[in-house]
Amino acid sequence: MMNNAKLTIQERKAQLSVMMPPSAAPALPYNDVQQHQMANDLQARIQMNLAKVGMMSNAVIASGPTPVILDDEGRTIDAKTGQAILLQHHTPTLKANIRAKKREQFKAVHERPPEEISESKFFDPRLSLKNAVRGKRNFKFHEKGRFEQLAKRLRTAAQLQKLQNEIAQVAKKTGIASAARLATIQPKSSQTIDSVPDIEWWDSLILKNDSYSSEVDNERITNLVEHPIQMKPPAEPAETVKIAVMLTKKERKKLRRQNRTEAQKEEQEKIRLGLMPPPEPKVRMANLMRVLGTEAVQDPTKVEAHVRAQMAKRQKAHEEANAARKLTKDQKREKKMKKIKEDTSLGVHVAVYRVKNLMNPSRKFKIETNAKQLFMTGIVVLHKDCNVVVVEGGPKQQKKFSKLVKHRIKWNDDQQHVNDEDDEDDDTEDCKVNYCQLVWEGTVKERSFGEMTFKMCPTESFAREQFKKHGVEHYWDLVYNAYVLETAADGHL
Repeated sequence: MMNNAKLTIQERKAQLSVMMPPSAAPALPYNDVQQHQMANDLQARIQMNLAKVGMMSNAVIASGPTPVILDDEGRTIDAKTGQAILLQHHTPTLKANIRAKKREQFKAVHERPPEEISESKFFDPRLSLKNAVRGKRNFKFHEKGRFEQLAKRLRTAAQLQKLQNEIAQVAKKTGIASAARLATIQPKSSQTIDSVPDIEWWDSLILKNDSYSSEVDNERITNLVEHPIQMKPPAEPAETVKIAVMLTKKERKKLRRQNRTEAQKEEQEKIRLGLMPPPEPKVRMANLMRVLGTEAVQDPTKVEAHVRAQMAKRQKAHEEANAARKLTKDQKREKKMKKIKEDTSLGVHVAVYRVKNLMNPSRKFKIETNAKQLFMTGIVVLHKDCNVVVVEGGPKQQKKFSKLVKHRIKWNDDQQHVNDEDDEDDDTEDCKVNYCQLVWEGTVKERSFGEMTFKMCPTESFAREQFKKHGVEHYWDLVYNAYVLETAADGHL
């Protein structure tokens, strides 16, 4: 804008110099006062011309600030057009000022009455309005001694748990825990085994009073005889077992020959009726000339290749048939288990052995492993000089286990003889011979034990308790009585 004003001033100066008369131009040089006066006059003339043209207002506006003109309502208006002007407001840039401004806007919205909010088209009356401003949280003090009581409870619970663990360990060693558990499960019998009733139940039917001193009621006695129902023995199978006929070797050959002849006749009949094609001649390198004859002479190379291909075909068919009949790993395992397992539903064979010393781990391993491989159940109770081995299974399993403990295991191999020069006689006397003895074997109705386990029993009562859990404490009584009699006979008791 200033540049345009300067250009306009220069143009007006040029026009005024042209418009001035020649008489006005000084012919002679002027002094300084005259030059200053002429310059003032020239400037006054230029200002007058500019005012006429309309440039004076622009010069004034550019040189100073624009005056503010307000109307009756207080709005800013333009001096030329008279229209209202929207002045640009100053926007705060500091964070504090921005937060203060947003706080004021939020308060203005929050303080709006609910009538204005409900009039909005975005208002949903189903939603409950919640206060956006979080309320002040007050302090909540705990009562005095609350945490002391809590710590006391925790310490008491820890001491009680520790005491229970100690009692459980002691009970586990002595066998009290298992006995107490069995006592809770088994019902208590009202009468003991040794108690004798005053009157038997079969006699109470014919006696007038519940005592043997009373008279017999003759009305209840008749001439009729009650025959009880006959029951089959528990070990007898429901169906009769059919014993297969044993044939001699000559008879087996004859039977096989007859079966093959019948199969060949049946195949020939099918070929005659056209139900199946005739088989190719079975040609080998040995009977090549006899079977083919002139064909073999005409082209022997071709015939030999044909014969070898036929031989390879027969070999392949034979191998495929063998592979189809071959059992898988699972089938082999099942077949082996089927041969070892025995049916014990009609009765279980039990054998009780006594071993003098069973502290060698290799012998423990052999007994446990063979019992598991033979699918036998039982228990091994380890007691000083009276180790009991009880195994349950079928007759074949018992036979194999008996061979193991009587013949295969060498009980005296690890006996270490102390050779002392001074006490040689005492060492020979104290040297104990180890052995395994069969105490009892028989048949029971069902199994009493599970998988083969080992139990270390420091006392005789604890060892008997292990058998009593399974209801077979008489096994231990039988073995221990034999041990006591043997030691008494030897003079060590």
